[in-house]
Amino acid sequence: MNVFLTGILLAALVWSAPALARQEFGASKEEADLNVGCLYPLSGYGVDFGQDSVVGIELALEDLKTAYGNPPKIRVLVDDTKLKTSRSIRLVRDFVHKDDVKYVCGIVSSGIALEVTKVIEELGVIFIGTDNASSRLTGAALQRNYFRMTNNTAQTMDAAAQYIKDSFKTILDKRPLRVAFIGPDYDYGYQNWRDFRRAMNEQNVPYTTVAALWPNLFEVDFSPYIRSLQQAKPDLIVNEQWGDDFITFLRQVQDTDLLSHSELANFGSGGDYDVLKELGNEMPLGLILSARHHVNWPLTVENKRFVERFYKRAGHYPSYVAQGAYSGILAIAYAHMHTQPPRDIEQIRQTLSTLRFKLPEDPKGFSSYMDPKTHQIQQVISIGRTVKDHRFPPATRLLGHWKDYAPLMERK
Repeated sequence: MNVFLTGILLAALVWSAPALARQEFGASKEEADLNVGCLYPLSGYGVDFGQDSVVGIELALEDLKTAYGNPPKIRVLVDDTKLKTSRSIRLVRDFVHKDDVKYVCGIVSSGIALEVTKVIEELGVIFIGTDNASSRLTGAALQRNYFRMTNNTAQTMDAAAQYIKDSFKTILDKRPLRVAFIGPDYDYGYQNWRDFRRAMNEQNVPYTTVAALWPNLFEVDFSPYIRSLQQAKPDLIVNEQWGDDFITFLRQVQDTDLLSHSELANFGSGGDYDVLKELGNEMPLGLILSARHHVNWPLTVENKRFVERFYKRAGHYPSYVAQGAYSGILAIAYAHMHTQPPRDIEQIRQTLSTLRFKLPEDPKGFSSYMDPKTHQIQQVISIGRTVKDHRFPPATRLLGHWKDYAPLMERK
């Protein structure tokens, strides 16, 4: 192909990308009771998370029509963050000024979410976080208009410390646990490490830190970090990378003896179905993993129905982000249905602060509920180990040997 034609085709692709990125679901502009603007990666790194989130949104809109008395007609606009902060903030402003959006939802990256929270009060909108997990968002950096619908790093590490106390008694009865940490070199990784240490100290789990490693996000060569872990000789490696980074790490570990000498855990997202699916038989057995939703836990009618409906629509089983996006749309509908016109933002904040409803990830006898002080949803966290299980192909490993942990505020 000549250079001139190549240039024309490239220009056409660049020109068409914005139009392809933005998607619209639910009610039409004319009939909508409210407009919602959601932001996810729809191209490049993290695109699978974005696509699964879109399906979760579609399922939530369907359920609103069939399972709720008089639900609002919601128009959902979805656009591509490209995992860029400046673009995400610009899209939020466009949603508000051009599309009359009253709620913003989504955003995968904690770093981007932290910056977006700085403008939401100025814009007069509510931000429903459906994936960004840094506990700073519901702690030191909490904004009045931010509410989070899935577990944050503090909750994850509170459950992790309890799991370690329960599962490493043989070592802990003799000496402190030797722990190495590896996480991405940005806010999500740093906050995981802070929350892990805080939780271990608060729950009186004796440990010593033998390594703390910070590879870049999108790292391709983990060999220096693996060598450092081998030299450190930890009892437990806590790896809080996510997505492709964690997959790449595990693939490169296969060529070493690291896992024959140290246990490995990923409490935040390592047990995500996308990781299990991608690795298949390459996924080591016996790893300690969790995620914010599981295809095979809890064994409830609600979770089975959610997973099966997702598969029917998408042709694959859901990653954990799908249920997060699903819950975000339901939370927005809840806020609308439980406030009276003119529904000012103070009313909406008060309503979301008292939110309680049943989600697919809730085990029998439990319903998710909002902590009014932190604006953080409270949920049961289940941690398991990788076992052979072919019920949800193409994954050949799932999690089993579950240990479940109620919200910390209920355990105190």
